[in-house]
Amino acid sequence: MKEFTNAVPLTFTNQEDINKQKEAIANVRAQLGKEYPNIIGGKEVFTDRKTISYNPGNKSEVIGTFQKGGKEQAEEAMQSALKAFETWKYVPAEERASYLFKAAEIMRNRRMEINAWMITEAGKNYAEADADTCEAIDFMEFYAHEAIRYSKLQPLTPYPGEKNEYFYIPLGVGVCIPPWNFPFAIMAGISAAGFVAGNTVVLKPSSETPMMAYLFADIMRQTGLPEGVLNYFVASGAEAGDYLVDHPKTRFVSFTGSMEVGLRIMERAAKINPGQIWIKRVVAEMGGKDAIIVDSEADVELAAQGVVTAAFGFQGQKCSACSRAIVDAKVYDKFVDLVQKEVATIKVGNPADNYRMGPVISASAEKSILNYIEIGKTEGRLLNGGSKTEGLDGYYINPTVIADVPENARIAQEEIFGPVLAIIKARDYDHALEIANGTIYGLTGAVYSQNESKLARAKKEFHCGNLYLNRKCTGAMVDVHPFGGFNMSGTDSKAGSRDYLLLFMQGKSVATKI
Repeated sequence: MKEFTNAVPLTFTNQEDINKQKEAIANVRAQLGKEYPNIIGGKEVFTDRKTISYNPGNKSEVIGTFQKGGKEQAEEAMQSALKAFETWKYVPAEERASYLFKAAEIMRNRRMEINAWMITEAGKNYAEADADTCEAIDFMEFYAHEAIRYSKLQPLTPYPGEKNEYFYIPLGVGVCIPPWNFPFAIMAGISAAGFVAGNTVVLKPSSETPMMAYLFADIMRQTGLPEGVLNYFVASGAEAGDYLVDHPKTRFVSFTGSMEVGLRIMERAAKINPGQIWIKRVVAEMGGKDAIIVDSEADVELAAQGVVTAAFGFQGQKCSACSRAIVDAKVYDKFVDLVQKEVATIKVGNPADNYRMGPVISASAEKSILNYIEIGKTEGRLLNGGSKTEGLDGYYINPTVIADVPENARIAQEEIFGPVLAIIKARDYDHALEIANGTIYGLTGAVYSQNESKLARAKKEFHCGNLYLNRKCTGAMVDVHPFGGFNMSGTDSKAGSRDYLLLFMQGKSVATKI
């Protein structure tokens, strides 16, 4: 078994890679409009109601028709997972891990195809899509290694007259509810972590990106994963989603998404329903209002580049995206000028043509973001953007920068989840740290400074789960930057860490008198 190493994303500066990706996009486009079943207990299941996935870059184009399960199908998925758990929980960790290793290899072989579907369904450009696919590969291989590591007997202090053992066992059936913004990596990661630890899973993907989850279900079927271990279940969130969260046989819920939905899940999961004999575990990675501090002693050019990349990568639709630049007054004007010029070079267009910025995910997202932009125009000084991109048949918004934003303004406090950057002036470094910590969130953050003592202070005082020094605040890599946030950013799950699988297992102690 090879040691874990991270997959290397492509930069698409090589024409051969660009041509391969274009060919894969053409192949995917030839398959648009098909219908796809739910997969419950290994069987293909169709429902009367349907979910239609559209291309956000060409809003009239149908990616595919998917099912929309209700309570009845949710119960079928739960029973399938429960039945599979009775045998799957005893399968040795090495065997469980083997399915993830196989999946990683299949993902490598289908890499350009997976990218192409993501470009088409989620609106990512080539590099963003490939990084997502690479992260999914990393999750497969890393969690496979971790499952094997955790399967060993854990060290204990010896005690005379007894043989003592401590080991981990799985929890039961988990409900996995992934987001649309990392539609392959996070979806695959939270699902695979659940079942490689010995649990079985009902995967309810986002209705914005059901194709990406179907690809994963198809890959896992290709590995020979036993029926019922992973149940692919496109469904109504309000009906089937609530039903599964409330279900007395649900042992854990793994969720990534907005704070509002995450808190609602935690509240529902905390209620004990008839027939329930355990306290449900909730793993939640929620929103952020992430800040990059630019100190008076920073390399301002480097900081401006990092802020723009972190703010507008994948149209700002990352929980880790930089939505606030907090800049020392001494370098504020220079920084603002550099950012304004850099953002002016960003071209917006169809992701199939590999533009730096593509569409936001949906009509509702577009409406919300444009509303925040209008609010921002009253709270600060508009430097760039501020409107839809004209002449494109999709949900395209120009990269928007608003300067001179008060630290307590709405666009400085509320998660926008789009291509909008607020620039805030700080009196000094103390004030900058105060502003950075002055939200309900605590996911990612960064500090640009050449002063080592200030960087040391940030390690202690900047309250966020993922802190980056003299680099951008996006781009966490598996087992390099364990990912998860504080406060209302979630339960600090630390995905891609050596702690993560513990969230899907429970420790059992056995003492034998000798």
